[in-house]
Amino acid sequence: MRLLHLLRPHLLLDLAQRRQPSGSWPAGPIVLGGQPWQPGTVLDANAEARALGVRAGLPLGSAHRLAPEATFLDAEPEADCEAAEAVFERLSELTPALAGTSDPADPAFGLFETQIDGLEGLWGPEPELARRFAAAVAPLLGGPPRTGIGGTRFVAGVASLAAPPGELVTVPPGEEAAFLAPLPTALLTRDPDVRARLRRFGLRRIGQVAELATSALIARFGEEGARIGARSRGQETDPFRPRRAPERRVLGLPIEPAGIELEAVRFVLRRVAGALAGNLHARGLAAERGRLRLSLDLAFAKRGIEPELVVEGRFPEPTADAEAIERLLLARLERTPPPAPVARLELELAGASPAAGQQLPLFVPQALHGARLEWQLARLALTYGEGRIRRIELAAPEAPLPERRWTWREAGPPA
Repeated sequence: MRLLHLLRPHLLLDLAQRRQPSGSWPAGPIVLGGQPWQPGTVLDANAEARALGVRAGLPLGSAHRLAPEATFLDAEPEADCEAAEAVFERLSELTPALAGTSDPADPAFGLFETQIDGLEGLWGPEPELARRFAAAVAPLLGGPPRTGIGGTRFVAGVASLAAPPGELVTVPPGEEAAFLAPLPTALLTRDPDVRARLRRFGLRRIGQVAELATSALIARFGEEGARIGARSRGQETDPFRPRRAPERRVLGLPIEPAGIELEAVRFVLRRVAGALAGNLHARGLAAERGRLRLSLDLAFAKRGIEPELVVEGRFPEPTADAEAIERLLLARLERTPPPAPVARLELELAGASPAAGQQLPLFVPQALHGARLEWQLARLALTYGEGRIRRIELAAPEAPLPERRWTWREAGPPA
């Protein structure tokens, strides 16, 4: 098997910088993940902050103690997830076998894995193929990725780490162990305890680990010893499993004659939402996001009006309830009514995943699915304005000061 890894280190910071207005990116240490008083962890940090000891996964409060002069930026997980999915969608046009994550909280965010066996006839030999793949995603990543090709996921990942930005490191078949031998053993595992013990035993190069018997490694390190031994010899320990792309369902209908009244839009939206939700429900799926796209008739409209109006948002919980989808999207549309007659309506339900069940009490009358608290809060926020509806969330129940045991959280409609 031949695997191509495209790596963009610190992609979260690159995406955050691209969202900032030109010239407004702060100088000095930067920490991404939230404000120091929030209960989250660091998602990424720039070189200046990392030089002060800030690392991904560190509590934000601890990061502030290490770098009190740093600028702390809030994360935008929805935008980051969409950016990663756009890269996967672009790569899917070149190869059917993709792996990776679009979760910004995952340490592997920014690494895109592809299987390239049999693609030489389409895209040329490995160097040319890697160049094409990197050029295809560079505009979406904000720059050229590091690329590495190897026979296992570990070797391809190490090759991409060793590659300079925009360049390729290829490990020919059968030369995996020789490529890994001079590299530091810290690459073999993420377990800090195992790394420290390897240093204490004087095992600083991967080649030294490869010379040891598997039984000796298991005796010292348990199951992790078997894995680091196999990795050091260029053997596969984590088989490549292609990702399942989130399903999208799109359906559109014309509105004849075109009208500006929301009642006509509601009528068509109800039909479209019912059809899409029925399809999801029959397959045991639920959608996470909805996007309503309205094509406007500009024949008698004022100049400067856009020909399309898009209303979108994340649902309070994954759902296949047509009525809940209709009400939430229509409430958003009522806040920004169409400025011209609507000629066509298109609804897209994205992020379809297996629906989760819910345990209901036996002797309590059941409310409608759409009447759950999260949906009601979203509707109240749409009605009375975002920021006016809040809820209490427990932050640190054991905190000595009562005011630190809870925090206010906006209960507005999901972005």
